[in-house]
Amino acid sequence: MMKLKSMESVFTIMILLSVSIIGKSEVYIVTIEGEPVISYKGGVNGFEATEKLDVTSDLVTSYSSHLEQKHDTILDTLFDDGNYKKLYSYKHLINGFAVHVSEEQAEMLRRAPGVKSVDRDWKVRKLTTHTPEFLGLPTGVWPTGGGFDRAGEEIVIGFVDSGIFPYHPSFENQNTEPYGPIPKYRGKCEVDPDTKKSFCNGKIVGAQHFAEAAMAAGAFNPEVDFASPLDGDGHGSHTAAIAAGNNGIPVQVQGYEFGKASGMAPRARIAVYKALYRNFGGFVADVVAAIEQAVYDGVDILNLSVGPNSPPATTKTTFLNPFDATLLSAVKAGVFVAQASGNGGPAAKTIVSYSPWIASVAAAVDDRRYKNHLTLGNGKILAGTGLSPSTGPNKKFTMVAANDVLLDSSVMKSSASDCQRPEVLNGIMVKGNILLCGYSFNFVSGSASIKKVAETAKSLGAIGFVLAVENVSPGTKFDPVPVGIPGIVITDVSNSMELIDYYNVSTLRDWTGRVKSFKGTGSIGNGMEAILYKSAPMVALFSARGPNIKDYKFQDADLLKPDILAPGSLIWASWSPNGTDEPNYVGEKFAMISGTSMAAPHISGIAALIKQKHPDWSPAAIKSALMTTSNTLDRGYRPILAQQYSGAETLTFIPATPFDYGSGHVNPRAALDPGLIFDAGYEDYLGFLCTTPGIDSDEILNYTHQPCNYTLGHPYNLNSPSVAISHLVGTQTVTRTATNVNEEETYTITSKMGPAIAIETSPPAMTIGPGASQKFTVTLTVRSASGAYSFGEVLLKGDRGHKVRLPVVAMGYDR
Repeated sequence: MMKLKSMESVFTIMILLSVSIIGKSEVYIVTIEGEPVISYKGGVNGFEATEKLDVTSDLVTSYSSHLEQKHDTILDTLFDDGNYKKLYSYKHLINGFAVHVSEEQAEMLRRAPGVKSVDRDWKVRKLTTHTPEFLGLPTGVWPTGGGFDRAGEEIVIGFVDSGIFPYHPSFENQNTEPYGPIPKYRGKCEVDPDTKKSFCNGKIVGAQHFAEAAMAAGAFNPEVDFASPLDGDGHGSHTAAIAAGNNGIPVQVQGYEFGKASGMAPRARIAVYKALYRNFGGFVADVVAAIEQAVYDGVDILNLSVGPNSPPATTKTTFLNPFDATLLSAVKAGVFVAQASGNGGPAAKTIVSYSPWIASVAAAVDDRRYKNHLTLGNGKILAGTGLSPSTGPNKKFTMVAANDVLLDSSVMKSSASDCQRPEVLNGIMVKGNILLCGYSFNFVSGSASIKKVAETAKSLGAIGFVLAVENVSPGTKFDPVPVGIPGIVITDVSNSMELIDYYNVSTLRDWTGRVKSFKGTGSIGNGMEAILYKSAPMVALFSARGPNIKDYKFQDADLLKPDILAPGSLIWASWSPNGTDEPNYVGEKFAMISGTSMAAPHISGIAALIKQKHPDWSPAAIKSALMTTSNTLDRGYRPILAQQYSGAETLTFIPATPFDYGSGHVNPRAALDPGLIFDAGYEDYLGFLCTTPGIDSDEILNYTHQPCNYTLGHPYNLNSPSVAISHLVGTQTVTRTATNVNEEETYTITSKMGPAIAIETSPPAMTIGPGASQKFTVTLTVRSASGAYSFGEVLLKGDRGHKVRLPVVAMGYDR
């Protein structure tokens, strides 16, 4: 047990369970000079020592009142009545108070005499999936459509994914604003074979599963894959909630609340087309059937957090195969398609979403990060990740390694060090100590989990655990995992080596290697508090990179991919308790995971908001609005950076290019009113296919049932909101047609480009009336054949305030 003397600052940072935000004020925890009751030994004139916490003692009552009066005096001296609200006075375990004040008032408190610390209460900040606030939806977008309770009204988003857990609060048909029928949608609702209840409830308007190909291949196991739309993986529930989950759903995991979740379009309807399964992924035949059904049923938006593992080898081009051809037909039917660009980054040419009719979405790291640290007995502080409570201040605990506390020496060390099996460890030796475990390949493969480490440590009575990573496979992600006891993963190999060296030096052993006494100590910090950074957004390390490819030989395409960047790292959203996709969240109702799978539904949800405001816009118009209004600067007004590996496989940050983020990071507010759009339809996409070298016209006829009566001259003449020329020789001129979707406006056109390529635009300005279209040209000329891509942009700036930007990429050649 801890001695009373060491408890004087146990609760220096207190977590408030329920606080509401008024205006811009937030809750702060303030500690001040002077001992609390539990550690007060006397010294204040008129107040005797309070040697123990006896709430019935007059001495305690008197001293407590004295402390509270000091709290009130500080606040009354600094602020006028009504300008603040004191919530609690802390007197017994810490000396301080909780107060609801503005940021400016908190700064005044920090400078006030006698104040020791002022800490913002992390739980007050609305972290949702955090991304609605990061993207400005609650203040800049939802109010324009009638508030969050109308955002996405009457829009149906189809999800080709692993199904849904329909009983989750993110998908409830809420009593306060129940969902009525939606006549335009005609999808079916399967019945849960176990509960005999429909998977639909008004919020979920369609639920079907597709597994014929999987069953034919012998891959489908009804025991774990579920022959129904039920999500046996977790992935489908997560993506559906990001795009269209209900607003204000408390995110609770391991007994802690991590803010409130909301979809991008919380009033949109959800249509489920399950074609992915937990053990084997999916088959294109099932996926294509699901897409076809979704379009038939009348979805407005289609979310595909799924893509091929590699370019199709059966067709000559990436743009023309059953999957992409089906999506071309979906776009022809007026359905906007968002697809994850892939998780093969940071290597070049890892994109798995190729075609111009699809919005290919890259993943960003947003401004919220979780960090933690381990403090060793020698004073060294080692950084790590761990979404956990701390072991407490001013006390360190003995560390014991799993390999040194085996019950049976015959147990292989490798099977015990990852702390997945509590039955092989000596609970008497572990109890009250910090359990030191090793990060094995089993964590990468998914057969071991941090959640299981926490369960092992807790079952053996450990105060907490440390998981040391001794070697890392390139591309391994260490996302923070919420655990109910103090725990940390030391992800940096050099830090792990320092920890292991300290442990070995501190541990006394006999001549056989058996431990005589454990002397190494440590303490684990508080990893629950999110830190917000201005260096956001940033392109996530795993996010697939361009250039786009046109064939299985990985030849560059004259089409920029990805198209756009959206949040995709550490995203909180709903999870299926049946879900096994992430072993750390088995049995949970929420999960925080990363991937371009999480980025795509952000775009799907925002596209639903645009579709709601502009119901007659084509998929290309929606995509154009998203792209031309996106940001290339971060929150600190610096160019967006991309996470990358240096030569030593260590994380570094480099200036991002259009091959990392496409046009830039999505800006929902601007996308609702883009000023100009670059529209394209089915005929334009056919022209793109017919112009692409290497595609046989008969092959196009096979997939599209259309002859090549229309070409663009070059693929880069497709009227897309970007320009990409992979093989620029001499001078090339590209034409774009802009359509005004607002009132009459005069746009000035400027451009810039890297020094190896000269760029000119014509005309220098143009006035476009409402609904009218006008052409302009972009001329690129090789200055030097550098053997590398040059990057630039065309900017159309309107006199009514609209800014329309097109990224430009080109590589110059001598011939």
